[in-house]
Amino acid sequence: MTRSRIISTGSYLPEKILTNIDLEKMVETSDQWITERTGIKERRIANGNQTASELAFEAAKVALERAAMKAEDIDLIITATVTGDMPFPSTACILQDKLGATNAAAFDVNAACSGFLYGLYVADGFIRSGMHRKILVIGTEVLSTITDWEDRTTCILFGDGAGAVIVEPTGEDRGIISMSIHSDGSIWELLHVPAGGSKQPASRESVDNKLHYIKMKGNETFKFAVRTLEDLVIKILSENNLEPSQLSLLIPHQANLRIIQATADRLGLSMDKVLVNIDRYGNTSAASIPIALDEAVTTERIKGGDYILLEAFGGGITWASALIKW
Repeated sequence: MTRSRIISTGSYLPEKILTNIDLEKMVETSDQWITERTGIKERRIANGNQTASELAFEAAKVALERAAMKAEDIDLIITATVTGDMPFPSTACILQDKLGATNAAAFDVNAACSGFLYGLYVADGFIRSGMHRKILVIGTEVLSTITDWEDRTTCILFGDGAGAVIVEPTGEDRGIISMSIHSDGSIWELLHVPAGGSKQPASRESVDNKLHYIKMKGNETFKFAVRTLEDLVIKILSENNLEPSQLSLLIPHQANLRIIQATADRLGLSMDKVLVNIDRYGNTSAASIPIALDEAVTTERIKGGDYILLEAFGGGITWASALIKW
């Protein structure tokens, strides 16, 4: 049976660091308040000229180099983002041109913080079907461009960055074992950007009312995320006859440290089996999991034969998981 396998990873974080101390000078907040409620200490912020495709380009170059591949070898690019360079064309097409991936089809996926796993789900299906053989999947976000830096409830949360993986077929007993994606559009208002689309096109009024920035109902989102992710991870392990103790590493979307800890508690996992980098990068939406996965690979926290679990929750509302044998 053909499975898909992640053969390489890469990531890129902008150089600029915005700390909680810096935020204390911008809005009414404190380092202690932010840390206690989110686990975030600092986040990376793109400079004014860095677009989503440029962050993605840097991450993709690393993944290609580690795979000893040329851009021309890629036959499909899937880019997950909610902060693309422009409404159209897709950021994936812009990235294709930057890379010189002349043999690749390219398109974007929008599932907010679940976007990378949605993209990986699509790639897995294409690989298993035989329609594509070398797929670049990227999560890239410049959330600083849609963050209201005067809203102390949201500006403390988000950061910029990109992560990439290359996926190929394998006939070995490894790779992506199982994936699931889910959504509930009835509660889309929990997390959204109101204006900029056909529902509310850009206008002087929409700009003046700050409707192009992230709006979030924090408490409701937190409660739904904890409940949903706990059920999600239990279900995918049960369906594959695995016990939580068999996991070598849980790589969650980095949204809130308390959500991550609640999921680990439900699985009975100690935190040394959970990758946490939210303290350094904040919530980078679709880029969060591939950045964390790249960190796990480069710091040798996973090795061949390990079972790892990826899970995410995001606007839509969407949620997703992936069980992988490395």
